[in-house]
Amino acid sequence: MQFKPLDPPRKFEVSGAGLKLELADCGSLDLNPDEQVTFTTDSGGQYDVTRKSWGFYATPSINGRLKSFGLRGALVVSKFGKIFLMLVEAGKESEFFTYINSDLQSFLCWLDEDQEVERITRLLKK
Repeated sequence: MQFKPLDPPRKFEVSGAGLKLELADCGSLDLNPDEQVTFTTDSGGQYDVTRKSWGFYATPSINGRLKSFGLRGALVVSKFGKIFLMLVEAGKESEFFTYINSDLQSFLCWLDEDQEVERITRLLKK
């Protein structure tokens, strides 16, 4: 693993359908195959990214380990038809919905609820 910090961070503006935000790019992290990094939240939530020779596991199991780490997977679609997988801290769902509504995004489903996983599985099998 090699971290390449950007000091100072590169700041740039991003725009959605209803929001303009400034982000700070703090650097890049290069992982070799079979290396993992864990991102954490102040509330104790954890999010793992694992590099494989073929690409990445972008999340731990969404309805298993991720959920046990205090994060909920949500599928969201933007006004422009772009699909996003968002990770929401448990207990901050209201703040999440305020954010996506203000950016004119649509909530599709939670990915940590068994009935949603079963519904999606059925749809994909058709």
